[in-house]
Amino acid sequence: MKHSQFNKKEMMQKLMPVIEHTCVKYNLIPIEVSFTKENGRWFLRIFIHRNNGSIGHEDCENITRSLGDFLDELIPMNYFLEISSPGLDRKLKSTKEYIIFKGKKATLKLKKPTEEFPEKTIEIKIVDYNNLDGLIFESLKDHKQQKINEENIASVQLIVE
Repeated sequence: MKHSQFNKKEMMQKLMPVIEHTCVKYNLIPIEVSFTKENGRWFLRIFIHRNNGSIGHEDCENITRSLGDFLDELIPMNYFLEISSPGLDRKLKSTKEYIIFKGKKATLKLKKPTEEFPEKTIEIKIVDYNNLDGLIFESLKDHKQQKINEENIASVQLIVE
């Protein structure tokens, strides 16, 4: 396969099941997967999470070793593989992450203040997420459970506890 015929979207569709299956085998969750070109070099970055505990070097090595041969078959060019933890103060990038990080404290920034939320920045505890209600959270200020639609969320960033 020549690079000119390379379809990144198709390749990612083939990679994701392999990455997800490998992570599940080690009781891990792939939170974010990206394949990007930087300074003429390709990077496959996989951020992994464990619900009960932290990520260690051994986890990254296990995933790297398990994926190695599969990735080389699916990726038609030279690339660098980076496996890492998302970090304790991660900025959440998908609604799936609201569910993964249920119970965690975070800073919620709104796109625009509302009557209900006059302050643009709110410290919260993530309670849940669903498409109908949006992000369900408890305000750390008054401990009231509230919800906010995804359209008005500028960012949600975990607070290091």
